[in-house]
Amino acid sequence: MRFGSFVFSISTDPNSDQQMIEQTLSEVELAEEVGFDAIWLTEHHFDGAVAYADPVVFGAAVAARTKRVLIGFAVVEMALHHPIRLAVQTSLLDNLSNGRLIMGTGRGSAYNEYEYIGFGTTLEQGREMLEEAEELLIKAWTGTDVVHKGKFWDLSFPGLRPRPVQKPHPPIVRACISEDSMVAMGKAGRPVLIGVQTIATLRHRFGRYQEGLESSGLNEVEIEKILDQTWAQRALFVCDSDQEALDIAEAALSKYKAHLFDARVKFNPGGAQLPPPGTPPPDSEVVEHAFLAGTPATVAGKLEELRDIGVRNVLLNPNVGQIDSQKVKKSLRMFGETVIPKFRDD
Repeated sequence: MRFGSFVFSISTDPNSDQQMIEQTLSEVELAEEVGFDAIWLTEHHFDGAVAYADPVVFGAAVAARTKRVLIGFAVVEMALHHPIRLAVQTSLLDNLSNGRLIMGTGRGSAYNEYEYIGFGTTLEQGREMLEEAEELLIKAWTGTDVVHKGKFWDLSFPGLRPRPVQKPHPPIVRACISEDSMVAMGKAGRPVLIGVQTIATLRHRFGRYQEGLESSGLNEVEIEKILDQTWAQRALFVCDSDQEALDIAEAALSKYKAHLFDARVKFNPGGAQLPPPGTPPPDSEVVEHAFLAGTPATVAGKLEELRDIGVRNVLLNPNVGQIDSQKVKKSLRMFGETVIPKFRDD
């Protein structure tokens, strides 16, 4: 198995943003030091859900402070970027990192309407633009004398400079929320980023995804390559006691949920969208599903469950809800020293 640190660092106080950004960079450096394989960055604006807000700019800082880890986006909100500008920026980042970029794409938040409004677009338009935006990204990375006439963009240019280090271009991974989108990506022969789901749901959807891959026309070697680029998500907290880990995880997840909900209440034109009465919480808001929390032995056991259903790569958020920095660093060190080595022969 490979492990990525999913850097989703909230900042509840605007006056603390710079401090949180520096703390996050310190945690990134430590993640590489203790053996993580990748650093995954995300994008959210205006609400402090992600202290650094912009994964492309922050990715350049990560590239400067690391030497080995892959730098992935989980994800860039494609609705908020012009594809050619994004192609230039990500190509430069691939050069700065010496070919370590993984391009994770998605339309953007399904809940934060205020992010779209702030960039002069809409959630619906973002959904419609995604396929064409990805197409343009690849054209820009790989083409010369590029001409594009589509629904959303009509443009031409002689060719991108600099070109990406990776050939033909950095890998593109699509974030999938629904089962249908996973199946569609499988049939298209695309690697995916899978959000938090129960073991049972993940087993079922991963099976459907593999069925889609098998019907895609790819050969076994190509399918294996796609599976090696697919990642599933969890949060992480490791300490000397299962109960202490669960207590910290519960408090952190509650703070994280409250921060996101409060922002939607304040900033969305219609407030927060409440689910119908009796609707169970999403898996991502239930500690036992969202977290790998506990002693090294407990966390290793949970990872074995994931491995046994076919998960090869795991995005692990080590700092949900502004956990104390020293506790996060201790957790990262324990994970790197006592858990990662157990999975290095897989």
